Amino acid sequence: MKRWGKYIKPYLSYFIIGPLCMIVEVIGEVLMPTFLASIINAQTAGTLTVGSSIGWAGLMVLTALLMMASGIGGAYFGAKASVNFAADLRSDLYGKVQSFSFANIDRFSTGSLVTRLTNDVTQMQNMVNMCLRMLLRSPGMLIGALIMAIRLKPSLSLVLAVTIPMMAISILFIILKGFPRFGKMQEKVDVLNSTVQESVTNVRVVKSFVREDHEIDKFNVANGNLKKAGMDAMNVVIFMQPVISLFMYITTLSVLLFGSRTVLDGGMPVGDLSAFVTYVSQILFSLMMITMMLMMFSRAMASAKRICEVLDETSDINDQNATQPTKTVSEGRIEFKNVSFRYYKHNNEEVLSRINLTIEPGQTVGIIGSTGCGKSTLVSLIPRLYDADEGSVLVDGVDVRDYSLYNLREGVGMVLQKNVLFSGSIEDNLRWGDEDATAEEVRYFAEKAQAHKFVESFPNGYDTQLDQGGTNVSGGQKQRLCIARTLLKRPKILILDDSTSAVDTATEAMIRKAFREDIPDATKIIIAQRISSVETPIESS
Repeated sequence: MKRWGKYIKPYLSYFIIGPLCMIVEVIGEVLMPTFLASIINAQTAGTLTVGSSIGWAGLMVLTALLMMASGIGGAYFGAKASVNFAADLRSDLYGKVQSFSFANIDRFSTGSLVTRLTNDVTQMQNMVNMCLRMLLRSPGMLIGALIMAIRLKPSLSLVLAVTIPMMAISILFIILKGFPRFGKMQEKVDVLNSTVQESVTNVRVVKSFVREDHEIDKFNVANGNLKKAGMDAMNVVIFMQPVISLFMYITTLSVLLFGSRTVLDGGMPVGDLSAFVTYVSQILFSLMMITMMLMMFSRAMASAKRICEVLDETSDINDQNATQPTKTVSEGRIEFKNVSFRYYKHNNEEVLSRINLTIEPGQTVGIIGSTGCGKSTLVSLIPRLYDADEGSVLVDGVDVRDYSLYNLREGVGMVLQKNVLFSGSIEDNLRWGDEDATAEEVRYFAEKAQAHKFVESFPNGYDTQLDQGGTNVSGGQKQRLCIARTLLKRPKILILDDSTSAVDTATEAMIRKAFREDIPDATKIIIAQRISSVETPIESS
């Protein structure tokens, strides 16, 4: 509860007022059968008058209005509390995911993280809403109706002493069977989300290889597995309903059988029997709602466990041990000291082994090598996208682990091998480099990256909306926009990871000229497949 209390405390008033409203409604529901019994008994005895009828009717109407108002209030405050609870929880989850390293994300998978941020949080929201409306209402009605039933006829209440324990044991057995199934169902949701995300994001590749049928088959398998897991979980709920109904019918019939004999023998007024039957219905209905709440609770607990796994995950790249968190990158000197790195820590094979390298401020260094030899991994150690397993990486003479992540990455500009743009306008994407840049600065650096001309050819220019991932622009256009975005950042260290592979040599030369003129003091590392991309120094004209 300590973990969840953080999300309850800001909205504590909602969490208190909502259940209190439900208690008022319960009191009204428990009193109503007594009012009705009094009317029936008075009518049977011939003592009911017009005045007393109006009095009883007015009291029942007033009680009904109070019940309606409290029911609406309980639903309103329950919704307010649960929605705010979920929003804050989702916000913390998203913030936690943003702090993850690549290794953390790989541990969960993207699809699973999406499910936890959406479906699992929704399950928690539904549970909170249900608890606020039913956690006091159902037990309150159960206890209140039970007390009133015993008060009316203790001997007839013995029927409940038999049926309620049997019903509780059956419900407990069903819940214990159902709990593991909900966790499995959420895992299948993860797989389905990953399948859909991968297929939709890469839809152009799917179509270019005419693999629609393959992707449909893959989706159908994931969808079928989710359907099976969902039915396995729902079968528990489906089976529970008739079991509860069976106990309700048996109990009601037993009460009517024994109660009618008591009435005929003169041991109980007709009105009291009517009220007793109503209280039995309330007791059994309360038990059914408690059961439904426990089933929802078991499903929510499966989701809560998955949410806690994310919240408890410790990012292996953080600022906790930074000794110079206020330091910024001012020169751009880079030094690798006996650096080794492996992706799989249990594997003895190293991607990088005992690397020693020094790059002075303002220098340009080209890196060419075979595919998979570790070029991208090497430069990823500079902004701490990964941490070295052995040795140290220094920037301006300071170990990168002693910087704050923000200050270190602010000083490093990377144009990655896989260029990524986000949904939104072209201008919004370019402002990732500097959100305070003026429109003139945005256009200036777009010109330097040779992007301005094609952007202006679009009907909406810089207001052109990009699809997710920038799929509605070509590979070369995407590369130039990413370069413009990085230039706008004016970094002290510029890393180009095969970032001009989709542009022609003339355009590439003009882009390199922009590097020379606009960030002359920046240290530049160029990873390329073409020797021409690195053989001509950027400082030359």
